[in-house]
Amino acid sequence: MRTLVIVPTYNEAANILHVLDEISIYLPEADVLVVDDNSPDGTGALVSAATQINPSISLLSRSEKSGLGGAYRAGFAHALAHGYDIIVEMDADGSHPAQRLPALVAALSTSDLAIGSRWVNEGDASGWSFHRHLLSRMASTYVRWMLGTPVADATSGFRAFLAETLSSIDASSTSSNGYSFQIETLHRAHQCELTISEVPISFAEREHGTSKMSFGIITEALTRVAHWRRHPFRPSAQSGSAAVSMNTEA
Repeated sequence: MRTLVIVPTYNEAANILHVLDEISIYLPEADVLVVDDNSPDGTGALVSAATQINPSISLLSRSEKSGLGGAYRAGFAHALAHGYDIIVEMDADGSHPAQRLPALVAALSTSDLAIGSRWVNEGDASGWSFHRHLLSRMASTYVRWMLGTPVADATSGFRAFLAETLSSIDASSTSSNGYSFQIETLHRAHQCELTISEVPISFAEREHGTSKMSFGIITEALTRVAHWRRHPFRPSAQSGSAAVSMNTEA
């Protein structure tokens, strides 16, 4: 099955080449699409040079910083237009463990959506403060309580989708731009009664650059989750209807 790993970037020049190398080592059969939002630090130029060396790497350049959700929507559209069967989301800062890519993709043999989870058995987030651990766990608890999504790590951005899943959840019509995009796609998959699995990962703190997290992103997530509770996603008649099954893959 043809696999595409989508890596959104903004000012990740210090990390992107290492991440690309890691993907090629642990998932060599995959293609990679970097979606760069006109990074002023030259990330796009580094990736452009990499495409000349490795034909499995492509660059999609956008004119301005338009958010994580917008980058993934552009990447999803590219993936579906080019006939990919599996689409993976992966951060460019090195926090997502590339060595878990094979397990994440393998989980799709029995799932429609696979999530790399910090909060299942054998998962962790090394180097995090107690406050950050608490905040992340509380966020997932809030999502489970508000939306009924039985997932331990609702905000993880390390994910793999079947192409049919993106069509079922109508990913192109999502509207979130921050990290709430991850909650929105999860909510839609749950509403479509798709099969979701969680794969344990060890999440690492970035070594270079600065986090994109902000108060505005947190506020967007809180308000949108409340909105989706009042106005849940309604799948179309064409949406998938596989039985819900929450599994943990070793």
